Amino acid sequence: MTLLAFGINHKTAPVDIREKVAFAPEKVEAALRDLLSRGAINEAAILSTCNRTELYCTLDAADSKPVMEWLGNYHHLATDAMAPYIYTHTDNRAVQHILRVASGLDSLVLGEPQILGQIKDAYATASHAGTIGLQLNRLFQHTFSVAKQVRTDTAIGASPVSVAFAAVSLAKRIFARLDEHTVLLIGAGETIELVARHLKEQGVKKIIVANRTVERAEALAKQFSGEAIPLVQMPDRLVDADIIISSTASQLPILGKGAVERALKQRKHRPMFMVDIAVPRDIEPEVAEFGDVYLYTVDDLHEVIEEGLQSRAEAAQKAEEIIDLQVDHFMGWLRSLQAVNVIRQYRLQSEQIRDEVLAEAQRQLSNGKDPQQVLLETTRLLTNKLLHEPTAQMNKAAYEGRSHFLDQARELFNLKDDH
Repeated sequence: MTLLAFGINHKTAPVDIREKVAFAPEKVEAALRDLLSRGAINEAAILSTCNRTELYCTLDAADSKPVMEWLGNYHHLATDAMAPYIYTHTDNRAVQHILRVASGLDSLVLGEPQILGQIKDAYATASHAGTIGLQLNRLFQHTFSVAKQVRTDTAIGASPVSVAFAAVSLAKRIFARLDEHTVLLIGAGETIELVARHLKEQGVKKIIVANRTVERAEALAKQFSGEAIPLVQMPDRLVDADIIISSTASQLPILGKGAVERALKQRKHRPMFMVDIAVPRDIEPEVAEFGDVYLYTVDDLHEVIEEGLQSRAEAAQKAEEIIDLQVDHFMGWLRSLQAVNVIRQYRLQSEQIRDEVLAEAQRQLSNGKDPQQVLLETTRLLTNKLLHEPTAQMNKAAYEGRSHFLDQARELFNLKDDH
């Protein structure tokens, strides 16, 4: 039995190739069943995201050709066209790969957490499709456990590596508890949405979204139980805001020194934290001259991001060590499966001998034989019968000069060396 990780990702292929082998979520179950119906493949799961499409399978033989052919047929692509972009990992390398993917070590952004949720979804879909068996089930459960360990034991996801994350991280340096403060977000684009998401994760309860198009502000505010206002009202609401983060497409500053000065007087000079993510800038640089204002620009954020990337790179080294150890643990379990059938046969044989000896003891007791004598004879007979075949095989091995067999027997029965 071979474990296979087979796929394509952002490192091996451009987006125009990746999109050709992607699977729509609603079609994955049917695709999995079709894959297993072709034979040679015993278990399968499909992970398909914007950055990767991967198949995890168990095969009778160490040959990925059936998977390649099926993928090509399914997407109507020539295998020669796909081959340069495909990677295959088997057994321990396959285990290492999925552990690295789940831990964020193989992501476009090092340490990003979303991929683990996507792997859990892939597992749930394959389970529902009935294409997960003993080995893949254990592999995915092991993967979830290891990814959690990596998150717990390393700082792989703690440091900011995006502009949105960096903005929130800077806010935490100024205010120990973000949940006690009001946030004003200026703009309603993708970056501001990410900022809002990070703020919500930090427990922020009051978010105000100001945007030129009020409908977009309302749509964003609704996601985070916030308040939407038109941009023209923004100067009047500065007094309420402890944290202001701005990212618009305006070509001119939309927040000036005068408006900030009036807000500070109304706030009785309680500090204001501001992050201007926009290029060109949304906030006049002169605002930084106020002693109660902490103003950061996108260049400041890039410095924080560089620090975060370095921190994550250091954490990644520790994560790799954890993964190497956990690969060995999983492969040990996988190898132990080889003993299951032998153990089952040996147990059945032993139980058969026991039943035969027990039947003879019961016969003797029914004939009135002394129970003490029957007990002694029964235990002697059971011992002889259980030891007969192993003893015969060891004598045969010794006669044929196979001393390694005797060494293995000594290890098997945990015997001390008389010499």
